[in-house]
Amino acid sequence: MWILLLLLAALLALAAVVVVRTLRFKPEEREEIPAEPVEFDRERAVKCLQALVRCRTVSSRNKEEEDDAEFEKLLSILPKLYPNVFSACAAGKLPDRALLLRWKGREEGNPSVLMAHYDVVPVDAESWDKPAFEAQIEDGVLWGRGTLDTKVTMNGILSAADALIASGFQPEKDVYFAFSGGEEINGPGALRIVEWFEQEKITPDLVLDEGGAVVENVFPGVSAPCGLIGIAEKGMINAKFTVASGGGHASAPRPGSPVERLSRACLRILNKPFAFHVTPPVEKLFDTLGRHSTFVYRMIFANLWLFAPVLDIICRMSGGELNALMRTTVAFTQMKGSNAPNVIPPKAEMVANLRLNPCDTTDSALSYLNDCLKDSTVEVSAIDGMNPSRISETECDAYRKVEAAVSATWQGCLVSPYLMVQCSDSRHYDRICNRVYRFSAMDLTAEERATIHGNNERIRIDCLHRSVEFFIRLMRSL
Repeated sequence: MWILLLLLAALLALAAVVVVRTLRFKPEEREEIPAEPVEFDRERAVKCLQALVRCRTVSSRNKEEEDDAEFEKLLSILPKLYPNVFSACAAGKLPDRALLLRWKGREEGNPSVLMAHYDVVPVDAESWDKPAFEAQIEDGVLWGRGTLDTKVTMNGILSAADALIASGFQPEKDVYFAFSGGEEINGPGALRIVEWFEQEKITPDLVLDEGGAVVENVFPGVSAPCGLIGIAEKGMINAKFTVASGGGHASAPRPGSPVERLSRACLRILNKPFAFHVTPPVEKLFDTLGRHSTFVYRMIFANLWLFAPVLDIICRMSGGELNALMRTTVAFTQMKGSNAPNVIPPKAEMVANLRLNPCDTTDSALSYLNDCLKDSTVEVSAIDGMNPSRISETECDAYRKVEAAVSATWQGCLVSPYLMVQCSDSRHYDRICNRVYRFSAMDLTAEERATIHGNNERIRIDCLHRSVEFFIRLMRSL
């Protein structure tokens, strides 16, 4: 009996600890950031983005599918679209479609770098409701490839700077505008800019690239809009699985054909997900947004030491973005077998795209895949890949400047660090800066986010205006 009493007492004590920690896990008091008014030519900002979208700067690994003239066209019209910027800033082209502008500050010191890429992914024109490169406006919405990814950012940066220069504003320290024309194919343009900074021995104090945005319904139990600032990004590897055989006629198949073995390999890997990890960026996300969640979720996030296995199960069952934050993910994307329906393939291949958690590397991921398979007849190799980025600081002025600009532009949103699950050009800046942030200055619905790299990409005019407002507020603090 006394053992049962001890167990009951222990359970009651544990429950009390959990409840107390949950009740204490509440939002921290934060100073409201006043939304100081910003002035700029809103109609001109829209027309400038339209002009950028009309340049068909589609990047492709097959150079025959690219049109160099369209890339040159975009660069050639920038001085006309943003005349104040190009009169006040030193501009220079670097190899691989890289463009770097320097806005000189009043004082010496480490500069800030604001980034964007002006290339876009290809378009399936027949699946669009409106032409992808005509930049049509209808019902307060601007349609076109690049309106979200990321010509809106390029336009936001340059429109903001153009307005500030016209008003006589000059930043305290230098500000660089860094644009690349090959991000969608992991091109080296951004790397060329980083190499230039290294050669000039310039260490940025702040780097801002595309990444999170102001979104709703992205965190369990939180309905308020959330402004997510990426402080790190996952790595990536494309893994190829190959099985060879003697081939043969499909009328007399032997057990263990290449496709069968690849199918088993696929299931083994999917049935044994990579390990669950609460990395520093995710821990900060949970600590910030979890405090605004419903009681049950607050209980989980306030007591991860106890409920991490429960959260792991939730992540596995739900999949999607929450699961992607917690582990290296595997998505099988391609498969190739025989060239004829009645022939056993002499070789079959399968490709998986892995997004690497900060706790993993390209080498450790390949090792894990081989351990899962335990099948020497399946060869696993990396087509390409990159390790996760460095994790940037948040307890610093650089992060607080970005946070303040988000809070002032989108009043009432909850601003939080997070782990970006996509890859961006900003990873190259890890070599020279540990304050690299990833935020796309937009408020997007789930439907709008789905058009990025998809059909019918478009942006609301009011969202376009807020992107300029954000950069004006940020630049005033630099």
